[in-house]
Order: sequence, then structure tokens, then C-alpha cells
Amino acid sequence: MPLGANKAAIMGVAGVSTADVVLLASETASADASIEFTSNITSTYGEYIFHFYYIHPASDDASWTFNGSIDGGSNYNVTKTNTHFVAIHYENDATTNLSYETSLDIAQGTGYTNMANLTSNDNDMAVSGELHLFNPASTTYVKHFYSRTVSMYSESVSQNNTLASGYFNTTSAINALDFKFSTGNTDAGIIKMWGVK
Repeated sequence: MPLGANKAAIMGVAGVSTADVVLLASETASADASIEFTSNITSTYGEYIFHFYYIHPASDDASWTFNGSIDGGSNYNVTKTNTHFVAIHYENDATTNLSYETSLDIAQGTGYTNMANLTSNDNDMAVSGELHLFNPASTTYVKHFYSRTVSMYSESVSQNNTLASGYFNTTSAINALDFKFSTGNTDAGIIKMWGVK
């Protein structure tokens, strides 16, 4: 996506209502079980981007996940299929690896999609990255998504360029998203939601 004049907006400066990239919402976590976005996901924008800034888990070995809703957040159980790739590098340089994580696949299931696996809750460790959701208001097509994150695995391993992608297999509009760790609360961090025309 060429950002052009909107580069400043997407990198953290709020856009304006007539811009192609518009900051729609910002949520700051503080010991939250989940962080929901239940408004502003409409047909106004063809793409929604969620940026994660230093999302810190309260519990060790917690995976950063998301799910969608077709009923405004009453239920987060949309059928989906996704895949998950991760590149790792140990702090002590003992191991590097690029792998397709079949254990994190969902094949026509309703569970939460894993975007960063087994994140450490050490004080200096967190998850950062982004999620892209395309045309969520469509009542004709499935809804594609992909995420890219970087995080610290619980054994002092950098998970660089973790990629999760897939689609919500529904022709109903996705109108809410929920973000949470697989265990424990979200201790701290910021999520910003952008609309892209």
C-alpha cells in the first residue's frame, strides 16, 4: 500500500476526516482481559489496520490473539481458516529457524487466531506489530486478514516477523474485533485502529 502523503498519519499522527488513512480509535490496556473494538468498523473503509504498541502480558507464555464478531461483539466465534509462520533467533545466537507452525493452524474453526506465540511477561518484553482486515462490511465475500508481529518468546527468543494470515469464512459483515492473550490479562500497551479508503 503506497502511503505517500499519509505516511505520517499511519505511523502515529492522527489523520483528518478527508484523508485516505484515518485514525479511528486508540485503546490503552491496563490489566484488561480483552480489548474490544465494537464501533467504527463499517463500509466507510475498505481496509482496517490495527497497530500494536508494546503489548505486555500479565502471564508468562501467553499468546497474542484476535477474533471477529458479526453481532457487534456479543459473540467472537466467526468461522475462519488461517496459517502461521515464524522466524526465531535466540539471544545467545544458539538457534535460528524459520518454520510453518501447523499446530497454530485453524481450519474452519471458530477459535482465536494466534498472532504471537508464547510471549514472555518479563518486564522488558512485549508484542508489537499490526493486523490488516480487508473489506469487513462486505455481504458478498469472505474477509481476508493478515498480521505481522515481533515479540519475545518466553525463553529469551526473538520471534521476528511472525506472520499469520487467513480469512473469516462468512458473508456477514464483521463489525467488531476482540484482542486478548491466551491466558491472563493484557498488562499494558496501546492498540490503534486506522481506516484506509
